[in-house]
Amino acid sequence: MKEGSSLDRMLAILDLFSEQRLEWTCDEMMARLGYSRPTLYRYLKTLRKNGMLASMNNATFTLGPKVVEMDFLLRRSDPLIRESKPFLGRLTARYPGTAFVSRWYRTKILCVESACSAPDPKSSYPRGRPMPVGRGAASRAILAFLPARQADPIIMMRMKEFRAVGFGRTIEEVRQGMRGIRKAGVAVAFGEVTPGVIGISAPLFDAGRAPIASLCLTLAETPATRGRLGQIAGDVRAAAGELSGKLNRHKTLPEHDRVMA
Repeated sequence: MKEGSSLDRMLAILDLFSEQRLEWTCDEMMARLGYSRPTLYRYLKTLRKNGMLASMNNATFTLGPKVVEMDFLLRRSDPLIRESKPFLGRLTARYPGTAFVSRWYRTKILCVESACSAPDPKSSYPRGRPMPVGRGAASRAILAFLPARQADPIIMMRMKEFRAVGFGRTIEEVRQGMRGIRKAGVAVAFGEVTPGVIGISAPLFDAGRAPIASLCLTLAETPATRGRLGQIAGDVRAAAGELSGKLNRHKTLPEHDRVMA
């Protein structure tokens, strides 16, 4: 475990929880993080007191009710979620599928809002479940527009996934594919995340030059869908551009109120 501030070390406990590991014992946490027992107990006491963790038997810990409360507040406070709703509704009214917004989070991408008009929707990644970074249009629409210093390390880590879906055998081939996405302004993927589904996605920006999220529409892969792919891609790209303009207007905080990354 790398050294860091006490806050960083305490927050690292929350990072342990995933879909693969929903519960942890104290001994498992100590083995993974390398914390001493007194230090770990001190952190657990604070996190439990504030509702970030819960334990039914003082032995096994899970995420706590504060996470649910914060999610409730997030849905009402995040401009990305609030502003995206009309655009998602507009796309799904026009096309029978699922439209969703995925936020870029560290090196993860998460669906934060969605709308669906398909009678039998096909989705492997509901709200909050991390999506694959090396597969699918939603993540590729973000990666293609990141600065090279951010994108290249991620590309190198995900080369196995890129090769598996035929997006490129080498880093340079993947970069070339990303340049094509930047030129088109939209990423298209066929069955890479969910079999039989086409994903069409465009990046979302606020005031910065790098995307913060992507707007994606997923549709059943049919001859009719393929025939209208150019039109659909144009609609997704236009919606993303308009939504980005709305997000940009939320950025006007005084300089002294901005939080430095």
